[in-house]
Amino acid sequence: MRAVQGLRPAWLRRRVDVGRIITHDFPLKAVAVVIAVVFWVAITQNATPRPVTVAFDGRIPVERPENPVGYVLRGQFGDVGVTLRGAPGVADRVALSELHATFDVKSLTLGQTEPQDARVSVTVAKDGVEVVDVSPATVSVRVERLISRVLLVQPRFANEPPTGARAGDAAVTPTEVRVTGPETDIGRITAVLGTVRFGDAQTDIETSTPAIPVDAAGVAIDGLQVEPGVVVVKVPVLPTATTRTVPVVFALRGVVAPGYWVLGVAMDPFAVTVRGDEQVLSTLDRIETLPIDIGDLSATKKLSVGLSLPTGVTLLRPTDVAVTVTVQPLTGTRLFSTAVVVTGLATNLTAELDLTNVGVLVAGPVPALAGLPPEQVVASVDAAGRGPGIYLLDVAVRVPSAVSVQTVQATRVTLTIKAK
Repeated sequence: MRAVQGLRPAWLRRRVDVGRIITHDFPLKAVAVVIAVVFWVAITQNATPRPVTVAFDGRIPVERPENPVGYVLRGQFGDVGVTLRGAPGVADRVALSELHATFDVKSLTLGQTEPQDARVSVTVAKDGVEVVDVSPATVSVRVERLISRVLLVQPRFANEPPTGARAGDAAVTPTEVRVTGPETDIGRITAVLGTVRFGDAQTDIETSTPAIPVDAAGVAIDGLQVEPGVVVVKVPVLPTATTRTVPVVFALRGVVAPGYWVLGVAMDPFAVTVRGDEQVLSTLDRIETLPIDIGDLSATKKLSVGLSLPTGVTLLRPTDVAVTVTVQPLTGTRLFSTAVVVTGLATNLTAELDLTNVGVLVAGPVPALAGLPPEQVVASVDAAGRGPGIYLLDVAVRVPSAVSVQTVQATRVTLTIKAK
């Protein structure tokens, strides 16, 4: 056995001191371990996290951009949902105040009363986060022209005078106001009313009241600018005899000329005082004009019209009614396929176009569009001062002053010039 032990290597014959191995140079070993841990933590923290895609938990209201000069944006823009992409802990912690949804007005056709689809864009005010989806992607918008009309103010009685009294002829100051607003709303106005209410006492009324535009049903049209917005209405309150003040209602007969429409009918006076039997007057709520013929009317018409009085009823103050029937042409569009002509070409050169015709959409009054000859829609490219070669040129379109060019397809053509 001893012989065998004598053959073992010296390092096997030495006793292994584990404690000494651990404690020997312990400070250096501890520092090495700490450095290794720090490097591991740094590498782990600096590793680029994988981006995540999350749906924002909420809705972003679509902000209304500024109205173009001379136009107004109309529509209920609502709100949209968005899907975001970014680092974990960032993309899923975006606040509503960091998201803004809007649309580009420049992408819309100005003055078009029909709804248009505008693409919604959403921006996020947070680094490292992007918007990958917007729903719905578009909103419906109308871009209408702002127009103005000067209209007469008519008094309206909110209630009846007290028992034993009647209203005399009302006076309004000023007599006219200017109403500004979207084109379609201005077209709906049938009257501008200043409303007064009678009290219990039989005394004359003088009161300030808003001038309110209303439609054919007598409903106020909101969102219009009225200047001045307040008028003064004076109404004498007179003792009741066998008289009654009733409104005047116009009676139109016929149809205006094709391509035109009746914008409005104004009357002066708008109410008259009549005399007659008390039982007859108690059932009388209005007086109609004699029929006003508007057949084939294509322009505003002013005329004096009599009243159609029931049997046994006369006017307290005989008068005719001054009636103004305002007629305007309808607006529309018409598409022309127009040959492109080359102007300014030198006599020793020839020219060829890659497109010989372009589509021209012309807008304007319907009667003017219907009578517009195709040869008055001229499309051309200018070759003045150009020698042989190939050119990409803009197409210029010229139309009569009564109409305007809406769109041109295509707006550019390729012109090839060669020597003869």
